[in-house]
Amino acid sequence: VQLQASGGGSVQAGGSTRLSCVVTGSIFSINVIGWYRQGPGNQRELVAEVSSGSGTKYSDSVEGRFTISRDYDEHRAYLQMDGLKPEDTAVYYCHAEGSRYGDYGMVVDFRSWGQGTLVTVSS
Repeated sequence: VQLQASGGGSVQAGGSTRLSCVVTGSIFSINVIGWYRQGPGNQRELVAEVSSGSGTKYSDSVEGRFTISRDYDEHRAYLQMDGLKPEDTAVYYCHAEGSRYGDYGMVVDFRSWGQGTLVTVSS
């Protein structure tokens, strides 16, 4: 299972951008898909995720400004980022958990990360 992220780049404060993540491979199901970020000198933190069982979850710092959505058929997720602030500057990582087809038709769990995409917000 591989995750391919796209989007991001440089944005002025107050602006918007959108990140996309597509999950490929022998996917049986995706239970959770979302975004984490790691800013300069910071630990990786959850930004937003959408769970098949629990709905959406956002960090307090992005609640009301970011919106996560999911395309179940295409195994994609999107993070719409509005009202960006300089403190949103970070490398954003797509993350997914679920099940995939393994050897001999067995279904096994997976937990994968994308390569990271940089979002830079200038004041």
